[in-house]
Amino acid sequence: MSRTPFVAGNWKMHKTVAEAEEFITALLPLAGAVDDVQIGVCVPFTAIQAVVDSTRGSSIEVYAQNVHEAEKGAYTGEISLAMLDELEVHGVVVGHSERRQYFNETDAALRAKVPAILAAGLTPILCCGESDAQREGNETEAVLRTQVVEGLADVADEDLAKVTIAYEPIWAIGTGKVATPEQAQETCKYVRSLVAERSQEAAEAIRIQYGGSVKPGNAAELLSLPDVDGALVGGAALEADSFAGIIEGARA
Repeated sequence: MSRTPFVAGNWKMHKTVAEAEEFITALLPLAGAVDDVQIGVCVPFTAIQAVVDSTRGSSIEVYAQNVHEAEKGAYTGEISLAMLDELEVHGVVVGHSERRQYFNETDAALRAKVPAILAAGLTPILCCGESDAQREGNETEAVLRTQVVEGLADVADEDLAKVTIAYEPIWAIGTGKVATPEQAQETCKYVRSLVAERSQEAAEAIRIQYGGSVKPGNAAELLSLPDVDGALVGGAALEADSFAGIIEGARA
């Protein structure tokens, strides 16, 4: 099955509204008309409306970096799916290792969030990944099994392929370390096998991104791997030229 590559840039806590608009203005001539790669930018809540407006009519999609699973309620500081849908976002990144590490996001919370995002008609990008110590301790598969199986537990089999999974080894995020092509392929193939335990059809269709120090110089090699269907990009997605270079690598 041919899977359309999906490259998403995660801005994290970067860019004011003005900086976000400047970035999009620079990116549009470089990638705004690309139709063979799905492109997303995951922006801070404060810049979502501006970026949605700036990308309107282009091929660039807008994603939020988190969401609460409840429809509404006494959850000070949280954002609901209805609020995001009103802004016309395309999807949400959930389970990023920084959310897990710094904000105590649990697999149980993600089990609720992923189907809620789907029910709202949006695309979830579910992140998973192991630490350096876990990889050294040969715990990678056990960690990923827990994160992926739990995160998808309440998603119906027929909806599994609507989820994008981002495999991000924590030891490669912002460190300059990159998984070797062999490591990236082996691990993304394992993630796909976890989906296949539920549905072989969904496993063949679902997109699995690699994330962790992806740059224009290594993108083409990583994104050409059989079980790598795109990238979730951090630092290299903060400059339009760099992000466009990674998108071009996905087209190679």
